[in-house]
Amino acid sequence: MIISLDPAATYAGVIPLREDLSYFVSHPCHPPLYGDETTEEARNDWFGGVKAKHHIVSALHRGSEEDYARGDEIVRDMYAPVMNNYRITVEQMAILEPALVETFSATVITAIKEAYDEAVKLGVPAEAAWAFLSGHVRIEFAIIFGFSGFPFSDGAQLAVQNAYNKIFKPDWKEQIMNLEALKQSVAEITDSLD
Repeated sequence: MIISLDPAATYAGVIPLREDLSYFVSHPCHPPLYGDETTEEARNDWFGGVKAKHHIVSALHRGSEEDYARGDEIVRDMYAPVMNNYRITVEQMAILEPALVETFSATVITAIKEAYDEAVKLGVPAEAAWAFLSGHVRIEFAIIFGFSGFPFSDGAQLAVQNAYNKIFKPDWKEQIMNLEALKQSVAEITDSLD
């Protein structure tokens, strides 16, 4: 069995396939934003798999159900401590990475860091800006993803409506979150490995 960490090469079809091998792809989700870790060591295990629990995603690219079961057992040991192993397809894993978490989320978080830097340049003490930003980001995730059970204030909703098209191009989803853009991104990633 070949086990790979990243779906890009598998999705792009650049991994040489042998008839006598099965192919399993698995990637850690890393510790969740809303985790229950109680020790400082676990809270500072940013990637997970040492002290912090995390979820993983896995796909059987080629092989039997017995191969999936064997791969699941191996990656649960490899990435331990694992909470859940979500079975998805290689294409779905590529939608998650690179499209969702690298192409989109890392870019948006880079912009958040740039906005934070601007707040500090405008005179807000860095520690106060970080405390305010990190607390609000936690609440905003809870509201937007429906964990909190309450909505944004009217003022916050208006701020989002007024800023959205100033920050994002109207066609950003079509440019980033579609299969053709994903195939192009994965091709660029795998071509850069040559």
